Amino acid sequence: MDRPPRASPIRGLDHPENTGAPNDLPFRSGFIAVLGRPNVGKSTFVNRIVGEKVSITAKSPNTTRTQLRGVLHGPGFQAIFVDTPGIHKPRTPLGERLNEAALSALGDVDICILIIDASKPIGVLERSIARRLPRESVIVLNKIDRLNRTGLLQQLARSADELTVKDAEYFPVSARTGEGMTELVSYLTSRLTEGPRFYEEDMVRDTPEPFYVAELVREQLLIRAREELPHAIACRITEWDWPYIACEILVERESQKAIVVGRGGSVLKDAGIAVRQHLPPGTYLSLQVRVEPNWQKRTDVIERLGY
Repeated sequence: MDRPPRASPIRGLDHPENTGAPNDLPFRSGFIAVLGRPNVGKSTFVNRIVGEKVSITAKSPNTTRTQLRGVLHGPGFQAIFVDTPGIHKPRTPLGERLNEAALSALGDVDICILIIDASKPIGVLERSIARRLPRESVIVLNKIDRLNRTGLLQQLARSADELTVKDAEYFPVSARTGEGMTELVSYLTSRLTEGPRFYEEDMVRDTPEPFYVAELVREQLLIRAREELPHAIACRITEWDWPYIACEILVERESQKAIVVGRGGSVLKDAGIAVRQHLPPGTYLSLQVRVEPNWQKRTDVIERLGY
């Protein structure tokens, strides 16, 4: 697994910054994959754990399009959480690439987590993913803030019955409110084994800054665009000469370009303002929209975008 260095400071889930393992104990580390269908809250889950935005979040399916790593530092340990694209029934080469990116994480981590939406029935996708999981994986029932106690107990029972993962542990949580997250993280870190420190102590994500900024732009456009548009949006940084950043926004049709730009450029302007709030003062962000017909079906464009 590639482990490129890049990130920001962290204090996740009230854990103190890692000052190193006690002299008489070995340092522990490990990689933890987070899998599930789209919109179950995987990115919110990872962001909650590490205490900072690692992955963009939106209501649109397949917001996450590649593996993203968030680093949790604690006394004597380092846990690297691998956020993955939502596993779904693909309809385009892009969809197939996203599924491949998600499932490839299974063979290259120390612990696997399957996140399911506790407020919805367990479906074919959940059972299919569960069959691929190694023994001693972790099943997380997210969004328990939407259930009462009786409903939660019923969903826990159904999960244990329908998701046949050997020696699995089950944790009900709400990544949105934080309920149950501290107990889950304590369990996960207890399973870390002796290993090296993969990242410096001040790193929370290993995403290169240009990719991270492009994702911030896409997030803000997903929040503002109509429901039929999200899959057609892709963003990439074309120029990085600090404090000047140029970002290209790809759509598939002229009608979609009009939606992204908005009346009088309003959508593009609002998105740019929101993104700059996450960047150092004085950053100049230029946003350009370009039509790339059927880019989701073109492997050359998909690869150029880094998916």
